[in-house]
Amino acid sequence: MQQIVLDHYCDGAPGPENFRLETLPTPEPGEGRFRVRHIFNSVDPGTRSRLSGGDSYAPALPLGHPIDGFSVGLVEASQNPDYPEGTHVYFAGGWRSHSIQSGRGFIGKIPPHSQLPLSLWIGVLGVPGLTAWFGLKSVGQFQSGDRVLISSAAGPVGATAGQLARHAGAEQVIGIAGSDTKCAWLIEKAGFDKAINYKTVPDLSVAIGDALPEGVDLLFDNVGNAMIDRVLPIMRQNGRICVSGQVADYNLSPSETPGIVHTKPFITHRVRMQGLVVFDFMRDFPVALDAMAGMIAAGHLHVQEEIFEGLEAMPEAFCGLFRGENFGRRIVHLAQSE
Repeated sequence: MQQIVLDHYCDGAPGPENFRLETLPTPEPGEGRFRVRHIFNSVDPGTRSRLSGGDSYAPALPLGHPIDGFSVGLVEASQNPDYPEGTHVYFAGGWRSHSIQSGRGFIGKIPPHSQLPLSLWIGVLGVPGLTAWFGLKSVGQFQSGDRVLISSAAGPVGATAGQLARHAGAEQVIGIAGSDTKCAWLIEKAGFDKAINYKTVPDLSVAIGDALPEGVDLLFDNVGNAMIDRVLPIMRQNGRICVSGQVADYNLSPSETPGIVHTKPFITHRVRMQGLVVFDFMRDFPVALDAMAGMIAAGHLHVQEEIFEGLEAMPEAFCGLFRGENFGRRIVHLAQSE
């Protein structure tokens, strides 16, 4: 088997030199366990928070340890009757070609009758889609008629959240993205009312205000403090801010991270801001997954993927997330599904 480990801690933006590829003997499962051959692995921007040697909402990753991530794979050896050989599973597998699993924690069987591509189970039917679902509905307390603004809207979380809001009766869904191609996809395919290219507009605050002249009921933020501070002055009465991610802040030290200055709306407009860790809602994952799978089958939920080939491509696929190169869910294909 092969795996990619943290070679040395990241200082600022990560680079491929922070990682190391290792080759090890393929492990055999013990009693109650099973070996999974990984077919797809994900790269996730939230992983960056663990790579600098300090704890965040998850402990720092020690040097020499495999990088975290989510996977789809095939059980190829098993001593667990609940997961027989030939079962397709989605799970927290990390940047590996094979892993030993116990059946506990974040893992599930992919329905054998499913006609959906396997890759979706670490995308819209994985942690990104679940983050969008619970961030919008449970944390953001979405209501029909809301005016919704989504940052990093062409990413897998933002694009899913916007489509869920549109399907549930939002008055407006406005996205912020980093290219004209991404903005066009959001409007033409994902059903957003408007998309703002933050790299080309003369003044992003003005562009947001023009797109949402009556203000924002729900900000679904994937970017960080500067975006939240920019939008706070135009939040509507009883507005909600869901802090889903901080991709612009992950590479910054605490002293470099922008502060939030426009705090008065928390009082004057009763604005509420809350973050989420999606695993807090794990008990309700099956309901969300069934609903989103049905939306995909009905053509109500569209997906954009970027697929890289080979485990060795994972560091560069990951680092590109922080250069704004990704368009949709970035995953790495390792093996055939047969």
